[in-house]
Amino acid sequence: MTDFFNKIFTRYPIKTRRLLEILPGFFSWTLILFPIWGSLTIPYVVAYFILFFDVYWLYKSFSVAITAFISSGKIKEAENQNWLEKSSKLSGFEQINHIIIIPNYQEGIEKLRTTLKAIVAQTFPTKRLFVVLAMEKREQEAKKKANILIKEFKNTFGDVFVTYHPDIKGEVKGKSSNEAYAGEQVYKKLIKKGLIDLDFATVSSVDADSIFDRQYFAYLTHSFLTDGKRYNKFWQSANVNYNNFWKIPAPTRIIAFFGSIWRTAVLVQHDKLVANSTYSLSFKLLKEIDYWDKDAIPEDYRIFFKAFYKLKGNAWVEPIFLKTSMDAPLSQGYLKSLKNKYDQERRWSWGVSDDPLFIKWWLTVPNVPFIRKTIMLYNVLIDHFLWPVNWFIITIAANIIPFINPVFSRTTLGYRLPGMAGAILTSCLFALLILVIIDFRGRPKHQSLNKTREFLFPLEFILLPIVGFFFSTLPALISHTQLMLGKRLEYKVTEKI
Repeated sequence: MTDFFNKIFTRYPIKTRRLLEILPGFFSWTLILFPIWGSLTIPYVVAYFILFFDVYWLYKSFSVAITAFISSGKIKEAENQNWLEKSSKLSGFEQINHIIIIPNYQEGIEKLRTTLKAIVAQTFPTKRLFVVLAMEKREQEAKKKANILIKEFKNTFGDVFVTYHPDIKGEVKGKSSNEAYAGEQVYKKLIKKGLIDLDFATVSSVDADSIFDRQYFAYLTHSFLTDGKRYNKFWQSANVNYNNFWKIPAPTRIIAFFGSIWRTAVLVQHDKLVANSTYSLSFKLLKEIDYWDKDAIPEDYRIFFKAFYKLKGNAWVEPIFLKTSMDAPLSQGYLKSLKNKYDQERRWSWGVSDDPLFIKWWLTVPNVPFIRKTIMLYNVLIDHFLWPVNWFIITIAANIIPFINPVFSRTTLGYRLPGMAGAILTSCLFALLILVIIDFRGRPKHQSLNKTREFLFPLEFILLPIVGFFFSTLPALISHTQLMLGKRLEYKVTEKI
């Protein structure tokens, strides 16, 4: 079967690519408009579809609440372990080194300094941590910032050095191509020269605002050394937006809340866990799959699925039950901060541009276990394809039918539909309450600026319908439509102060 699809993709490369690029937007717009045109032609089907979707949303809400509760418990337990002591007893401990690549462009020096200080605070011996400041050559202040930081931290780590990624024809400007260049330079400088053993080296892709738990690299060492398939693994912690949680505007805080909870919950969801934002893998695996791709903006899902298919399905993401805290977008001024959040969501939602490639690999790469590759693809597609759809179905769909088809609204189902949909979705509030409690218990207390404000935080969820549309649904819908029309997204750095 894969040979058949290989022939199709080989014979019609442009047409097949465009067909797959149209698919996400076509799917999204079809479901969004379905309650409108369907109310006139098949109103009963629309009504049952809305009820089914609301039940699905109820299931999803409690599923996230339950898995977030389980993950938060495991995180509490892991935080109380002495991972350095546990890992130091393992064979190979003295040989292992960790390479930390921090891609950055126009980041403030204080932001980078804070991240480096968090790495200095690690319980793992810092002389076996190698930090790479992966900068863009086109940034005017890059060398000045790099020289200052290297001078400050040169005697702290095994090494700290900088790479300057040049603009190369054919590459897409962004994190992925920058990291690929840095990874290649690391191999030449540290591994090829024998300074680091490839078999005992990990590499971490680290966002410039990542504040690691102080035991992260000790925990990673333990996981690496005890894993029989260490060269087929990624490791992922719970990336949470806690650094500036109380300084950001309320709309951004709501999105940060749900994002943090979701990334905590997914740690125990097995094949739904994919590398995101800040993650680690063996350098041997990175070299085997030829580093990050240079023709993409979103790099995290891409590199995992690249490894997954190159290794014929023998790649996994293992959870690290610790929190890595990050910034949410914040700028000078309220409105500019909101715009930065919108731009970030646009960039994240552009991850849908990888879906055509994932579908192509699913169809054409032979000898990959069918069930697992299908589950992996389904998990990604259901999240990406429904991203711009969810808001429309759960917020306004049930109330559209009476306006479009007044006759149907006088039937038993048509009359009761808004009430039944409302009752189902109201039940989701119990799941939201659980999530608020989990978040409150897991969020660092020292960062709270005002106890009253923290207590009143749940009241901000009144803004959820508006926030959900403008800072999640709308940017995702534009990304889907842009991809459908064959247009590319220009990479924009999210400002964080």
